[in-house]
Amino acid sequence: MDHSGPWGAALSWLLFLLLAVAVPAAAHFLLAFRASRRPFSAVVQVSLSAASAAGFLCLSSSFRRIGLRRLLYLDKLRTKSDRVRLNYTARLSFSFRLLASLVAPCFAAEAAYKVWWYATSGDRVPFFGNDVLSNAVACSVEMAAWMYRSAIYLLTCVLFRLICHLQGLRLEDFAGTLLVEVEEGRAGVERVLREHLDIRKQLKVISHRFRKFIVASLLIATASQFASLLLTTRHDSVDDLLNTSELALCSVVLMSGLIIILSSAAKITHQAQALTGQTTKWHACCTIEPVPDEEAEPGSNHSSMLEVEPVSDSDGESSEETGDEDLLENTKIMLPQAHVISFQKRQALVTYLENNRAGITVFGFTLDRSYLHTIFMLEWTLFLWLLGKTIGFS
Repeated sequence: MDHSGPWGAALSWLLFLLLAVAVPAAAHFLLAFRASRRPFSAVVQVSLSAASAAGFLCLSSSFRRIGLRRLLYLDKLRTKSDRVRLNYTARLSFSFRLLASLVAPCFAAEAAYKVWWYATSGDRVPFFGNDVLSNAVACSVEMAAWMYRSAIYLLTCVLFRLICHLQGLRLEDFAGTLLVEVEEGRAGVERVLREHLDIRKQLKVISHRFRKFIVASLLIATASQFASLLLTTRHDSVDDLLNTSELALCSVVLMSGLIIILSSAAKITHQAQALTGQTTKWHACCTIEPVPDEEAEPGSNHSSMLEVEPVSDSDGESSEETGDEDLLENTKIMLPQAHVISFQKRQALVTYLENNRAGITVFGFTLDRSYLHTIFMLEWTLFLWLLGKTIGFS
């Protein structure tokens, strides 16, 4: 995926055409030369190649125009707070471990299936005149193509998740520290507006860079599930482990990537929308003991806001059950002892946030949780049905 120079880009494209196009085509037309052999090969090869092509085109376009550092916003980390930098660095390391944890099990299962399939298949591949050598070469090339296509697709999904996580850290930092700084007089409302505008701009840029990949992933996964269901539910379909294991592995890869994309988009959109509620609560707490506007002067001496836990029936619940969005959805009541921001400015800020909600959008449609629930249930139903037809027991 090196597009820093013409030679690197040429090598990247050559490797893609070889492992994502030529090898799958040869595996389907040369190895599956009988209808009874690998009946689901076309669905598997087309689905994986299409998914890897969507990821490759998305990443290659971004690498060519802005490079990896700007794609991951590493060049802008120096202007962020220490908390954002440290958490993003830790999340960057975790993303590579996540990618390995997704690719390695699928590759191990695919390798075991390929070895078993070539060892038990009645047909042989007479490429070199030696059955063992021909099967070993064909098996190795097919596993390399599977590994490459799965890794490219899942890498794009993981990078999208990482970029969304950075914006989530910025939103949490926005809600956790910036509003307090405004109340304490160390920052003005204009800084809040500037920071929120910058977050909205970056979310729009992220949406623009990945919108085609998101739509392509959704369409490819849905089409693959429908095609698989049509093939496995035919009256003459032989749904045994030898024929359908590769189909199940393909569905696992596609659904894993799609879940990563949808969950990341929904989470960052939910955090961006929860910021409005956090700011509204801050405005309400500042209005509990109002001070006349003419008495509230920026920079005057005052005490910081007090945090009071509300009394509720859920006080006995563990704080660990609240998840990782406490900074945006905490239930603490902030009781200010003095005010430096006038009511009109606070109301204007709340009105602005209510009418300018940020989030991941795809051609104008916001990918929030309510919108994604329908997509997830449709894909999950097809996925479970497919697994039941392929590796289920009757």
